[in-house]
Amino acid sequence: LSSEDIVSDLQYLLHMTVQIGEPQSSTSIMEKNCKDIWSEDEVEESCQYEDLADPRPQPEYEIILKQCVGTEDLFLGLSGKNPSSMCCEFMQVKIQLPDTKSSDVVLDVKEKFLDLRTPKYKLGLHLPHPIHSQEGKAQFFSEREELEVTLLMKRPLDLINMH
Repeated sequence: LSSEDIVSDLQYLLHMTVQIGEPQSSTSIMEKNCKDIWSEDEVEESCQYEDLADPRPQPEYEIILKQCVGTEDLFLGLSGKNPSSMCCEFMQVKIQLPDTKSSDVVLDVKEKFLDLRTPKYKLGLHLPHPIHSQEGKAQFFSEREELEVTLLMKRPLDLINMH
């Protein structure tokens, strides 16, 4: 086959695909030809957490995934747990808050978002895994100027992965 034959065949297939498919308006064709990854309908709105006019800096933070491990896991491997994040039960977020009192901290935790506000800092953190928003705890360590938020993770396959 020559390159002209291949180009002709591809143009024919493209023409047939457009004719066979559902009728589309020119705007829907333009949207599909766009290099966007998602359409506007697929993106959840979370603008209530973003305040671009707020000059407060974002504090340093660290996300740690934790497992409940016993001696039967560590030495014998009886529970089938492994070191991967699929076997973790808890997510701990450590947030550095220098020159902050515990009474100044306002914390709001949703299933996929952590919102922290203080007079000096603000943090809007999209969590890497969904969590049980009502089953967490937060502890402020004034000597380290650090807030530790421990959250129970939602795992759809917990019964398979944890047993």
